[in-house]
Amino acid sequence: MSTEPNAVEVHNLRRTFGAFTAVDGIDLSVPEGQIFGFLGPNGAGKSTTIRMLCGLLMPTGGSGTVAGFDIIAQPEEIKKRIGYMSQKFSLYEDLTVEQNIDFFSGIYGVAVEKRAARKEWVLEMAGLMTKKGSLTKSLAGGFKQRLALGCAMLHEPPLLFLDEPTSGVDPLSRRNFWNRIHTMSRSGVTVFVTTHYMDEAEYCDRLALIYRGRIIAEGAPSELKERAMGRDVLEIDVDRPSDAMELLSGEGIDSAIFGTLLHVTVERGAEDALRITGVLESAGFRVRGTEKVMPSLEDVFVNLIEVS
Repeated sequence: MSTEPNAVEVHNLRRTFGAFTAVDGIDLSVPEGQIFGFLGPNGAGKSTTIRMLCGLLMPTGGSGTVAGFDIIAQPEEIKKRIGYMSQKFSLYEDLTVEQNIDFFSGIYGVAVEKRAARKEWVLEMAGLMTKKGSLTKSLAGGFKQRLALGCAMLHEPPLLFLDEPTSGVDPLSRRNFWNRIHTMSRSGVTVFVTTHYMDEAEYCDRLALIYRGRIIAEGAPSELKERAMGRDVLEIDVDRPSDAMELLSGEGIDSAIFGTLLHVTVERGAEDALRITGVLESAGFRVRGTEKVMPSLEDVFVNLIEVS
């Protein structure tokens, strides 16, 4: 068993809003230096959880610590030791790039003698050296994203919370952003990130899948694919995949579209492949190929939702 301290530790964490339960008794342990992904659809409870962990929202029940401080009794101490980046990027649009950096340096209490060096780091990391006088609202999404990340890291916190940090940015900016996150992680920063992008979850060391306020699975991406699925996945190259999916649904066969292909969840790979091919061909579909594949995280998530 690891003796490394945990950056985040919560037990039976709950949050209700009137009669609605947004977070329903979750347990989490995030070791220091790890990239931990909190994966789930919109409305699953991800942002509510992260706001409780950041000291921005008081839990209804449960207990926990973040960076060694109690989430109920010491939220102000937690705020001093974390960086937080929301999906809105938390920037002031009518300030220049440089003015945003100066503002957040003050908010985070960066020592005066360190502010110039930290500003230089943000500008270089974000690729904004030549745009420091530009209004923030004039920046492309990828630049805003990197500026927000830099502002969240001005005070060099050991723990970084990212709430849907790549919403609204292009795929290349998303990839570049994750490269920066991995660089930070290698330097010892713990990263807790919420996302609903299944491909991004692959970048995490460990994941917790949350649905309707409850954690339904947890583990490394590879472990979840091997352990949490419980069934085989067939990849079928068929014409008119949308129509084919509708036909299979009518036969009680679970399937989903992946690009131009179908992923079909079955109990017995080879035997079911023959049966499904027969169903499709009998209905006039042309099946170009069928093979058993490693399930994607999306396959795992859909399967877990169906059985939960």
